Amino acid sequence: MSAAETEIGQLSEREQEALHTYTAVTGQEPSEAIALLRRSQWNVQIAISKFFDGEGPDPVEEARAALNSPPPRPTRHTQNLMSEDLSARFSPAARAVEPVRRVETQPEDQGVYRPSFLIALLFTPFNLLYRLLYSSFQLFGSLFPFLPRLLNVTANPALQGGRRNTNGRRTLGPKDTAARFIREFEEEYGPNSFPFLENGYNMALDKAHRDLKFLLVVLLSPEHDDTSSWVRETLLSREVTEYITSSQGDLLVWGGNVQDSETYQVANSLRCSKFPFAAVIVHTPNVSSTAMSVVSRIAGNTTPTEFLAKLRGAITQNKEALDRIRASRAEQQASRSLREQQDSAYERSLAIDRERARQRREAEAARQREEQAAAERQAAEEKRQRDLQQWKQWRAQSIAAEPGPAVGDAVRISIRLPSGERVIRMFPPGAALEELYAFVECYEVLQAQPDVSSEKPEGFEHQYRFRLVSPMPRVVYELEAGGTIADKVGRGGNLLVEPIDEESEEEEEEKEEEEEV
Repeated sequence: MSAAETEIGQLSEREQEALHTYTAVTGQEPSEAIALLRRSQWNVQIAISKFFDGEGPDPVEEARAALNSPPPRPTRHTQNLMSEDLSARFSPAARAVEPVRRVETQPEDQGVYRPSFLIALLFTPFNLLYRLLYSSFQLFGSLFPFLPRLLNVTANPALQGGRRNTNGRRTLGPKDTAARFIREFEEEYGPNSFPFLENGYNMALDKAHRDLKFLLVVLLSPEHDDTSSWVRETLLSREVTEYITSSQGDLLVWGGNVQDSETYQVANSLRCSKFPFAAVIVHTPNVSSTAMSVVSRIAGNTTPTEFLAKLRGAITQNKEALDRIRASRAEQQASRSLREQQDSAYERSLAIDRERARQRREAEAARQREEQAAAERQAAEEKRQRDLQQWKQWRAQSIAAEPGPAVGDAVRISIRLPSGERVIRMFPPGAALEELYAFVECYEVLQAQPDVSSEKPEGFEHQYRFRLVSPMPRVVYELEAGGTIADKVGRGGNLLVEPIDEESEEEEEEKEEEEEV
């Protein structure tokens, strides 16, 4: 055990709390801090003032601190309210789980207002006065460095969150600001010096939270004397760069210049106490499910060994919890993927079942339509047969009787029916060709000799589905040609009844049309 740890272990609880508060604000080594706190009668405010302003004899304040500091009691002790508040804010437990907040930045698409030349000329005296006052306050702040921090602590948070440009640098969007910082850093310290993220602070927080990685925030102040040496000797040292490079799977790095508005707000948000400054931020589920907290602060001109020790310590202390979250998230992702696969398989199976059900419904509907169409065709055919039979009975009544032997110029026709039966019939010489067709159509009805008069069916258009043909030579006696039997056939003839195939007729008509074309 080192001498510093032994000395800290001998301190009382109140003295240890004062030591933690003081080192959190100043970043001083514990051995030197204990000596200064003892000279300040363990009054944190006096010790901080001595650290920043330089230690000098102040017997009034030391005597007042001695009077106000009661001796330690074994069963009870009292604390100064200001010291208690600082202790609560800067104690190790609070620092370990201190949540960080997002900062308000300028939107990427927001343009920069540029006044006209006349307005700029009118406001030139006010601008010069502002720059003079600002330079004076800046000089005053450099002489008394604890005042800006006290003002930042006590100032209205709404004012702290606003945009601020500390040296007239052009205010850019977060991404452009990060690109400008990286470009200036490489121009100063060489190309590819450090793997900084090329996006804004809020996006870096979101990326670290989304990917469950540590975020190292590096804040630099060009006006600080130790910035250049710290960057070259510590940040860009071989040990640090090798560790950062080897830890890129778990560590993200974001950097900024405090002269930029966004970085200035980040410094206020992280309560930057001393430059150069670095902070390690990580997701802390013990605070909330979405909290990002500061787990380590590295302030001041530290050596590479000290820098790596604090960085490794912060990562080691929080890596186990982060690994648990990663495992839990991976398990959730695996469960989600499994559910998605199961849902996808179920949807595919359901789609197949729906398609089969649709095909069955369509097949059933087609079958029903076919049955209905067949029933309608059958009903239409039955009605046609009834109308045809009624038409035959009606037409048979008007067929002229066969002329007797007294009619010398009667036409004798021999007709072979489709059944093979041959019928010989005499027709008057002036009988129309349709009379011959009607005789063949109504032959069965004439054979039955109906004694019941019949009327022509309404809405029925009769069509002869046969034609009369003379075999040798083949002559077709078309009904559409008209004329009388004597004119077409002569005094006698042998005719065949040839049924008409509607499909064959349609094919022949199409073939004749193609030949004509």
